[in-house]
Amino acid sequence: MIQGTLAGRTLFITGASRGIGLAIGLAAARDGANVAVAAKTVAPHAKLEGTIFSAAEAIERAGGKALPLEVDVRDEASVGAAIEATVSRFGGLDILVNNASAINLSPTTAIDMKRFDLMHQVNARGSFLCAKLAIPHLAKSANAHVLSLSPPLDMKEKWFAPHLAYSMAKFGMSLVTLGLAGELRPMGIAANALWPRTTIATAAVRNLLGGEAIMAASRTPQIVADAARLVFLKDARSFTGNFLIDDTFLAGEGVTDFDRYRVDRGKALMQDFFVPADSPAPAGLGKMDGG
Repeated sequence: MIQGTLAGRTLFITGASRGIGLAIGLAAARDGANVAVAAKTVAPHAKLEGTIFSAAEAIERAGGKALPLEVDVRDEASVGAAIEATVSRFGGLDILVNNASAINLSPTTAIDMKRFDLMHQVNARGSFLCAKLAIPHLAKSANAHVLSLSPPLDMKEKWFAPHLAYSMAKFGMSLVTLGLAGELRPMGIAANALWPRTTIATAAVRNLLGGEAIMAASRTPQIVADAARLVFLKDARSFTGNFLIDDTFLAGEGVTDFDRYRVDRGKALMQDFFVPADSPAPAGLGKMDGG
């Protein structure tokens, strides 16, 4: 079953108040989907745009139905209550998007264990927890998907040596995807991972990875959102266990114009962490830095 629209389907998106999570919510909303905006930000922040309420308003304006939910993915009661509220409001749950993530690129001797614990609690444990509590509801959907924003399991030293704590936590999300794909296949629930080839223009990139210079060398969150939407339209019983790179997947779906996703067409794109060396870039990708 490949559907042409997400109309009427219900998504639970963690970290959906801004950035990639919000972009995915908006892409689904344009189809007429229902979106649970599950995030922590309820009041405006000086360095972070958006709250669960502003995101919900944007989703409603885009044509969807929204439910803003204050959620801490580290807390089982918080996640459980939010999922139950989503099912109560919209009548079910079709798609879980594990987007919430914490990042700190400090090396082993410099990182404090509080930050280490936070990354593992949000990234790996949070994704596991959300899936655990969503599965009973996803099992009732005709085409259920779990999508995690996490990298391919390319177990190379170069990905771990510079920032071991973060890499462990982020690859933990991918291990959740790998295990769920096998565990949920008999139930007809898909589990896939999606990762960008380039840095994406988000608050995390601006604040943590290099400011406006890196933002200019990035793509917009829309490329990830467009890829995610097409994943959700796939048959969950056959399209599962995939570790996708955004532009390679989109190219396979017939997308040819990738320049429209660039923040600045005059700047070389900056490759993101964790992109495998053997991942084929689409033809005509253009100049890139990094790797």
